[in-house]
Amino acid sequence: MSAKPEQFTCAVLTMSDKGACGQREDLSGPMLQKLLGSLGYRVVVSGIVADVVEEIRSTLCNWADHKQVDLIVTTGGTGLSPSDVTPEAMREVIDREVPGMAEAMRAASLQKTSRAVLSRGLAGIRGKCLIINLPGSERAARENIEVLLDVLPHALDKMKGGTDDCGG
Repeated sequence: MSAKPEQFTCAVLTMSDKGACGQREDLSGPMLQKLLGSLGYRVVVSGIVADVVEEIRSTLCNWADHKQVDLIVTTGGTGLSPSDVTPEAMREVIDREVPGMAEAMRAASLQKTSRAVLSRGLAGIRGKCLIINLPGSERAARENIEVLLDVLPHALDKMKGGTDDCGG
């Protein structure tokens, strides 16, 4: 029996200095919540934090460890700006990296823009939670998550000990 999105909880975290202090409307976070919810994932928490390693790390750890969210999708902080520190925070949080997910997103994005090579987003596992970094723009966040939608239920199921064959 293959896994379905309805079996899993998810959270959406936006990294934005201006969004965190109310100077910019967050468009990518609500879009991701709506998209994942429409697919059946149970969105249990969302938020916005400033581009500060400690704030990002603290929120990711809290959601993964205490709220026991299955999937956390982040948006923002993956570029080259001095304040873009999401990958640095991620490296402090995850137990294992899932490089194929980030590679697939960058490869698909590269078909649309040469600037995709500037994305530093990661995907990784903390305990039984999959965390995926997406770019901050609404369009780029949508395009990147769409690359992974087909494999997410299977990945989440495998992380929880599912025995379905990966060859399907």
